[in-house]
Amino acid sequence: MLTDKRVVAVDQPLSTKKTKEPRYRITDPYLRFWLRFIGPHLDEVERGRGDLVLNRIRTSWPAWRGRAIEPVVREALSRLVAERLEVSAPVVGGYWTRNNSLEIDIVVADRAPVATRIHAIGSIKWHETGRFDHREQAVLERQREQIPGGSDDVRLIAASRSGCDASGVEAFGPAELIAAWSQG
Repeated sequence: MLTDKRVVAVDQPLSTKKTKEPRYRITDPYLRFWLRFIGPHLDEVERGRGDLVLNRIRTSWPAWRGRAIEPVVREALSRLVAERLEVSAPVVGGYWTRNNSLEIDIVVADRAPVATRIHAIGSIKWHETGRFDHREQAVLERQREQIPGGSDDVRLIAASRSGCDASGVEAFGPAELIAAWSQG
C-alpha cells in the first residue's frame, strides 16, 4: 500500500543475477530527514534543548546527505548516461549484498530487475572537499570484478561534488547532474 502511494520505494540490487535483497526507502527526502533527526527527538525540542538536536544533525549530516543524494544522482544519471556512454535505454540503479560486504552506488545496465549486460558501475562521492581520485578508482576496479555480470569491459563512473582526478573514469559533477533535469 505504501509503495502504491509512492511513500515508500523498494530498491532491488541491479546485476545479471536474480536476487531478493530489497531495500525500502522513504521517497520524500523531507519526511526522511524529519524521521531521522526531528521526530525521535521532539521531546528535546519541547524541553528547550533544540541545540542537542542541531548538534546531532551537524554531526550526522555528511553521512545522511550521502545516502539522501543517491536516488537523486541515479535519476539524473539515467537522463545522462545514454548519450555519454552511448548505450540505448539504460537503467541506473545500485548493487549490494545481504551483508553489505559489496556495495556499489551506481550500476548502469540494459534492463532491470535482472540485467543481461552491465555497461558501467560507479561511485557517488558527495564530500565537502576531496576529489574522486585513484584510490576510489582502485576500489571500483575491484568491485567491477565482484558484481555479477562485471568484467574489464564495464566502464567506471564517478559522481562527485568536488571533481575527479582519476583517469579512465567518466566523471559527472553537480552542474551536469542539475542540467540533466532540464533535458527533454
